[in-house]
Amino acid sequence: MGVTADYLARCRELIDAVERQTESIQKAADWFAATILAGRMVHCFGSGHSRILVEEMWPRYGSFPGFNPIVELSLSFHNLVVGANGQRQAMFLENVSGLAERILRNYELSPLDTALVVSSSGCNVVPIEMAEQFRQRGVRVVAIVSQQHSDASRSQRADGRKLTDFSDLVLDTGAPVGDAMVRVPGLETPVSPGSTIGGCLLVNSIKAEVALRLTNAGHSLKVLTAGAVVGPERARELFEAAYDEHGRRLAQLYATLGAGPEISRIPQEPRTTGSF
Repeated sequence: MGVTADYLARCRELIDAVERQTESIQKAADWFAATILAGRMVHCFGSGHSRILVEEMWPRYGSFPGFNPIVELSLSFHNLVVGANGQRQAMFLENVSGLAERILRNYELSPLDTALVVSSSGCNVVPIEMAEQFRQRGVRVVAIVSQQHSDASRSQRADGRKLTDFSDLVLDTGAPVGDAMVRVPGLETPVSPGSTIGGCLLVNSIKAEVALRLTNAGHSLKVLTAGAVVGPERARELFEAAYDEHGRRLAQLYATLGAGPEISRIPQEPRTTGSF
């Protein structure tokens, strides 16, 4: 078997691994749909290369408002590699305790919100503390990790706890220890990672399930759609409407920020439908 065939075979195994988690994917979709129907947002966070899955969720073609992508450039701006804004700094900051609290200080969170936190190892401090901070604010957390890799890795947190210890639901990308999946003859270490593949399968499966639930509930979805599919004018309308809705939802996260107890923060009850 050639190395391309080897990699593709391993990717087919990732599809099977994700399919075995259908029940958990549907549960995550139940939670996320309830948040969006309540007029709130699903907060998505990933540092390092995990930011890819955050941006896969929103905004891109085939996605819709209701998700708040929290992407810190200091933790994920990789293309310079060395020098100013280099990878060494990003990897250092990823394990600075207290940074997660500073990030979330920007938002007025509600128990109606939900969160998606992505970390292949689940062992770096900032993603762990993001989940911890969400939970402290009554926000349910769905984690995406590579379970085998997480189990084999040491937490960078002093108490040894991992992302999975602060999550209400854990999804597994199916990637192996170390992420890379292909052995090249004569090369000491493997190449070609799989966590992004498994992660994209997970988030887009969730996205489809959420879309189904919102549509069944009568919610008007503004899906970012290519002009090649709906024509340029309709595509522009959808983009503008989607961005406007995103802005309105985001504004709620700032409306009473730091205003103190004199401002009522009692959330409205979420609308529910069907089985969730």
